[in-house]
Amino acid sequence: MSGVAGTTVDVAHRTTDPVSAMRALMLIGDRKILLREVAAPPAPAAGEVQIGIKAIGLNHIDVWGWRGMAFAKRKLPLIVGAEAAGEIRAVGAGVSDFHVGDRVVAYGGLTCGICKACREGRDNLCEDVAGIMGFHVDGFARDLVNMPARLTIPVPAGVSFRDAACAPIAFSTVQHMLFDNAKLEPGETILVQAGGSGIGTVAIKMAKAIGCTVITTVGDDEKAAKAKAIGADHVINYRTERFEGIVRKLTGKKGVDVAFEHVGPDTFNGSLLCLKRGGRLVTCGSTSGQSTTINLFQLFLQQYRIFGSFGASMRNIRESLAKMASGLLPVIDTEVALADFEQGLARLEGRQVFGKIIVTF
Repeated sequence: MSGVAGTTVDVAHRTTDPVSAMRALMLIGDRKILLREVAAPPAPAAGEVQIGIKAIGLNHIDVWGWRGMAFAKRKLPLIVGAEAAGEIRAVGAGVSDFHVGDRVVAYGGLTCGICKACREGRDNLCEDVAGIMGFHVDGFARDLVNMPARLTIPVPAGVSFRDAACAPIAFSTVQHMLFDNAKLEPGETILVQAGGSGIGTVAIKMAKAIGCTVITTVGDDEKAAKAKAIGADHVINYRTERFEGIVRKLTGKKGVDVAFEHVGPDTFNGSLLCLKRGGRLVTCGSTSGQSTTINLFQLFLQQYRIFGSFGASMRNIRESLAKMASGLLPVIDTEVALADFEQGLARLEGRQVFGKIIVTF
């Protein structure tokens, strides 16, 4: 039997008890996801909370998992979904910071909590992480999930589930890239590659919010107009124009202070060429491939600083939610139903998006 318009509903795994059963989106093979009814989780254990999921944000990590690019051993079937928001349904013994009805997001990296990096609040550098939810281990695309309370973060008043669902990966990844790594400062000039993507739109808005000059690249004129509307000062259609030359002209041949990279080989060296002497490039992705070559003479002569950035800390998620509460909201491209999860992945894979795709429950 089919779902609403996308993901298949697996009738064989239905149950009849509404109390003990819940829905879960299961990846059972490359590019094949089933919407199943499975046993609901037990009451949360000591130190845990039970979260009723309300919204999921889609990211390229979801596309990678869907394609079978796991980069580590995983066991199928696997519940998908790496980024979500919801509300507390129950709390386990010893949990005093959360109560039933609280709105929350969860940190999807199953960190150890005891290594030096975890103790210092650098959660994304955990020395013994058990996996990323929705990618290596079961994720958030289900009605209920039990989580350690220490990996749960409250959502400020006034922030919707839809917007909050963008905080654990999209918003916090950009927060970490721009301010922990690249040290972006007010008044600087930044090049944001792929400004129509989920993180690209966030980078434009965060940079503009502190008074930066924002140059961005997009793939068509419709996205160019939308990028202008959310604050980009200069927009370059990379399909029809060579962005390196235009950036040099716009900056009086000086170059930009920061290049925000996540595309990979297609743009990486061009981004380096756009930097001023001593400029900073920060990258968190490689959607166009995994390998590139760089000119080492150019690297040391121009004194570039290159930062690799993956994920974010729980502090970054709190900072992101605080920015949302103050009015800096994510750009939402599309909302889809749980049964249409694969349609959202296909839209993301096809680079049709401007902003985030949200899955609602």
